[in-house]
Amino acid sequence: MSKNLVIVESPTKAKTISKILGDDFRVVSSMGHIIDLPAKKLGVDVEDKFKPVYVVIPGRKKILAQLKKEAKGKENIYIATDPDREGEAIGWQIKEKLFKGKNVLRVSFHEITPHAVAEAFKNAREFDVKMIEAQVGRRVLDRMVGYFLSPLLWKKIARGLSAGRVQSVGLRLIVERERQIQKFTANEYWEISVELFKPKVSGQSNFCAKLDKIDNQKVEISRNQDAQSICDQLKGKEFRVLEIKKTEKKRYPPAPFITSTLQQEAFNKFRFNASKTMLIAQQLYEGIDIGEDNPVGLITYMRTDSPNVAAEAIQEAREHIGRSFGKNFIPDKPNVYKAKKSAQEAHEAIRPSYICRSPEAIKDFLNHDQIRLYELVYNRFLASQMKPAEFLATAVDILADKPSPCPQGLGKYLFVASGSRLVFEGFLAAYNKIQAEEKEDFDEEKEKAKNVIPPLEQGELLGLKTLTPSQHFTKPPPRFSDSSLIKALEEEGIGRPSTYAPIIYTIILRDYVRRIKGYLNPSELGIKVNDMLVEYFPKIIDVKFTAAVEEKLDEVAEGTLSRVKILEDFYLPFKESLDFAQANIVKEIITTDQLCDKCGKPLIVKWGRRGKFLSCSAFPECKNSKSITSGVKCGVENCPGELIERHSKRGVFYGCSNFPKCTFTSRDLPENKE
Repeated sequence: MSKNLVIVESPTKAKTISKILGDDFRVVSSMGHIIDLPAKKLGVDVEDKFKPVYVVIPGRKKILAQLKKEAKGKENIYIATDPDREGEAIGWQIKEKLFKGKNVLRVSFHEITPHAVAEAFKNAREFDVKMIEAQVGRRVLDRMVGYFLSPLLWKKIARGLSAGRVQSVGLRLIVERERQIQKFTANEYWEISVELFKPKVSGQSNFCAKLDKIDNQKVEISRNQDAQSICDQLKGKEFRVLEIKKTEKKRYPPAPFITSTLQQEAFNKFRFNASKTMLIAQQLYEGIDIGEDNPVGLITYMRTDSPNVAAEAIQEAREHIGRSFGKNFIPDKPNVYKAKKSAQEAHEAIRPSYICRSPEAIKDFLNHDQIRLYELVYNRFLASQMKPAEFLATAVDILADKPSPCPQGLGKYLFVASGSRLVFEGFLAAYNKIQAEEKEDFDEEKEKAKNVIPPLEQGELLGLKTLTPSQHFTKPPPRFSDSSLIKALEEEGIGRPSTYAPIIYTIILRDYVRRIKGYLNPSELGIKVNDMLVEYFPKIIDVKFTAAVEEKLDEVAEGTLSRVKILEDFYLPFKESLDFAQANIVKEIITTDQLCDKCGKPLIVKWGRRGKFLSCSAFPECKNSKSITSGVKCGVENCPGELIERHSKRGVFYGCSNFPKCTFTSRDLPENKE
């Protein structure tokens, strides 16, 4: 019989750790959270230092009883939940509920490998009270905001709605971006480019240049007539090389992934949403069967904000780079990456647990999405410890003027050609698709790489092949994607690695935001909710205020600030805003010209969790209601129905108003042919 009991969150993690520890350890799963604040009560005593009142989550009592039964007769009990604040709090709650007064030790590791697990058990410790205090502070803050704001949304908009402290800030960013897009006015501008060549040279020598200056002034062309006039003037001009500038440039490798950059890159490369990325990363972390070694944790812990890497892992990477790419790809000293001020330095970046397990070696054991994400993590980590890529950038100033010897200085029309040539591949040998955070720079670099400039000499006369004016329009700011929203949240200091995916998941689940073709669009309901919160609680969903709260929670985790102090400072002004809102919020009534077909009273627009609908104004005496149609005809021939927006667990779709007689549905709203 096993002498030791180990408690983890998931069955997969339990299976992987059990294989490592052997028969002396019984490893069981808590199946995630067992204890939390009550679902239908505040669960926080605001009069007694905001003390939380925890209860067993409904349906989890059997798991709790099973854990208690497993602990009988065990000499040691270890809690091995995830190595972050939430994992610390989950483990502490289990200890307090089941094993209070007993010797229960905490073990934490950032990768599930024999060495890491053995070291963790060798250094088993007491629970970190500071980490627990920070997590309890976050949970209490979120509960107070959600518990008190949700009834106000019911009063103002519709029953069943809810608000969250951090999610509401994410919603605000999306709504504000949408309004910027709506207000945007596109401006027309023109560019003039030429295709030039070296006369009397056999083979391909064509290259492109763009008009940069006229009379030493930066060119700005806003009309077609002006562009055509300049083109007419350029015809018959001579094009001569005025100056050639060659520059050696280095592109340094990206840092290994942290949670936010992994989510961004997985979206940009694979269109994975943040939740999908974290689900796959968790599978890779907790363990996957790969033949005779079953199961194996393939990557380090996926919730981290630190780019730090263990010295042993760096050494393994350098040795592998030398074997696979050559010693000239290894930098003299290991590359070190700077963490943000708020980063938890004890954590590691996301990297492969074993550099010897290449994606090629294990691809047959992983599904399509798992291998893609693993390969991304693997190659990014290798690249992070390689030398920079080196380019030779060439910039050529070309003078277009009347046929005459090339004058000193600038002439009337100055064109610029830019090109670059890869001299040394460096980290691009392992990670040849540039990282998301430098995508714009790389798009420009790719254009330069396409423009191969032949050997030129100062004063050389060039031939003109084509002269092309092109029309362009300024573009509005793009809607947020999962990637760009996470980047914005991180830059603003909103949320932490464990919260980015839940923020997006929650506002989509509530139908405040809809993901359309990969981009986040606020719904009409989301805009109404945001506007109410901004009007009555401007500070609570202020970006800078929310970021400041996150920093204070970090200080609690460091032991330099009291959890109670944060909650007191937050609650008092929040209560004032709450009292004002409760006294002044009046529900908006939108009347229509339609009459109730049961009692003849006017129908009014109401909101429900599934969107807008029409309701009798005499409610509750008359409970008649009807859906609001889109005005678009049903897709079935001769069906008199119109399409209605409907909601399911998979999102929004459109169904016929003549249901159940007609079962036509469409994921998108078709165009009305009439």
